[in-house]
Amino acid sequence: MNLQERNQKVRNFFNEKIDSYDDVHSTFMITKNAITDSLDKGAKRILDLGAGTGLELIYLFECFPEAEVTVIDITENMLAKLKTRSFADHVTTICGDFFEVDFGEEYDAVISTSALHHFKSKEKRFLYQKIYNCLKENGQFLNSDYIALTQEIEDRQLYELEHNFDQHKHIDIPLTVEHELELLSLVGFQDISTESVDKENYSLIKARKKV
Repeated sequence: MNLQERNQKVRNFFNEKIDSYDDVHSTFMITKNAITDSLDKGAKRILDLGAGTGLELIYLFECFPEAEVTVIDITENMLAKLKTRSFADHVTTICGDFFEVDFGEEYDAVISTSALHHFKSKEKRFLYQKIYNCLKENGQFLNSDYIALTQEIEDRQLYELEHNFDQHKHIDIPLTVEHELELLSLVGFQDISTESVDKENYSLIKARKKV
C-alpha cells in the first residue's frame, strides 16, 4: 500500500471518529498547550498541520488573539467542527494531503500535534524539508507528538505497517527522538531541542530555520 492509499485510510479512520475525537484528545491538552507556550512572542502567521478539530488552537488564540492560522488536515469532518469554534474567522482551512498541498511561505511558525507519527522516515524527511522551506528566516517548527521510546518499538511498528497494515484500521509508526532530531538536522534546521510533555511517550520537539 503506497503513501497516498495509506493517507486515504487515515482520512477514513478519523472521519469516522469525529464524535469521540474531542473527548479522547482533550486528555492531551497539556501536550497541545506546550506548543503555544513555546511560540515566539511576535508570532502571528502560523501553519498548523493536522489540527483536527482545533483543540490546540483554543489556548493559542487566548495567548495570540491576532494570529492568522492556516490549517491543513486531510479529514473534512474534523475541519467542519473546527469551523464552528469562536476563532474560526482567524483560520483558513485546507482539506488535503500534506504531501500534495502547497504550504505557502513566510510563516513565523509551523506547528503540529499528534499528527505526524503516521509517516515513514523517508516520507517524514520530505515533509520536514517542505516545512523548512515554508518558514521565514528564524521561523519555528514546533511538533508535539507520539514517539517511540526505543528503537525496538520503532522497528516493530514499521514492521506492522509493512506486513500487516490491512489487518488494522489505523496504525501509528512513531520514530525515536534521536531519529526525529537526525531528520530535522538533515534538512537544515538548527537550534533543535526536545522535552518531555505530560506523557512519557510524547515529546515536544523544537527547531528553527536559520539561513
